[in-house]
Amino acid sequence: MTRRSPPIQPDRGPGAFTARPRPWARGTVLTLSGELDFDAAGGLRAAVDAALTGPGVVVVLDCAGLEFCDSSGLNAILRAQARAAADGSRIELARPRPLVLRMLELTGATDAFPIREAVPG
Repeated sequence: MTRRSPPIQPDRGPGAFTARPRPWARGTVLTLSGELDFDAAGGLRAAVDAALTGPGVVVVLDCAGLEFCDSSGLNAILRAQARAAADGSRIELARPRPLVLRMLELTGATDAFPIREAVPG
């Protein structure tokens, strides 16, 4: 039986950020939900650090449940990509909501990540 890891940030009500890890063949899927802002950036950093278990892994950030992402959240995602790349790993984004996708497009950040329409199984 596979043991599920607890969320990195405990649920603190509506809009609270969580990052739930799920292993897959090439790395980890982090299912993000809530609001990724200045207060939540540390939670994302901790979740990505835990998911980067070695060189060559792929961490997919499932953004379907991400209700909001501000510049601090974008900065945290970009820094995660830089940390992953330094190890020969990478970050991919999956299913970003239109609001999040628009922010990525406006800032040119879509060029920094592969964007998936579905999460890996």
